[in-house]
Amino acid sequence: MLSKSWRIALSTHQARSSADPAGKFGYYSPVTTDGYQDLLDQIKACRLCQDELPRGPRPVLQAQPSARILVAGQAPGTRVHETGIPFNDPSGDRLRAWMGVDRETFYDDARIAIVPMAFCYPGRGASGDLPPPSRCALAWRSRLLDGLPQLELTLAIGRYALDWHLNSEGSTVTDVVLNWRDAPEGVLPLPHPSPRNNLWLRRNPWFERDLVPELRRRVVTALSN
Repeated sequence: MLSKSWRIALSTHQARSSADPAGKFGYYSPVTTDGYQDLLDQIKACRLCQDELPRGPRPVLQAQPSARILVAGQAPGTRVHETGIPFNDPSGDRLRAWMGVDRETFYDDARIAIVPMAFCYPGRGASGDLPPPSRCALAWRSRLLDGLPQLELTLAIGRYALDWHLNSEGSTVTDVVLNWRDAPEGVLPLPHPSPRNNLWLRRNPWFERDLVPELRRRVVTALSN
């Protein structure tokens, strides 16, 4: 069950509106290519959620307007927070294996954008990391993605990215991923590659049998254009 704040965030996104860096609702035109680095600098200096973050703010992402693939994850974990490198953990190792790419390719921001639903480590909850704060997506996501005009493939990873990119609220992650052929053109739904999902992967062998080969095929196509 999504929190009220996330339901509001999704509704706002679906209306093509977002919140400004000060936290007030506003509307934005797409960022220009020339202004994209300024936008990234603003994000990396963001302190919107600092009072809620147990380890303080450290936004982690990578993106350039030339990127062909968008990796849309959830939020950084502790190791990513410590290193400042997105998916620099066992989840990233598995994701790169699914995609069929090495670290050099994965961290080439001119080809692959890595933009989680929230940019800072949110802290721990009773059963794992806390959800990504919704205000981060409201403040930044629409403008950031509007500045990526060359995208050919979006990998929507986990509950919050699935709801944002596929409007899948109300469906289970399993159902959305199982029906990947029905996803919008250029979008592939994926479970989170965390080791916490090992049981899910064992229970759903069709994922690695059917979807992973298609994922690799689409990655090759996107990166070769």
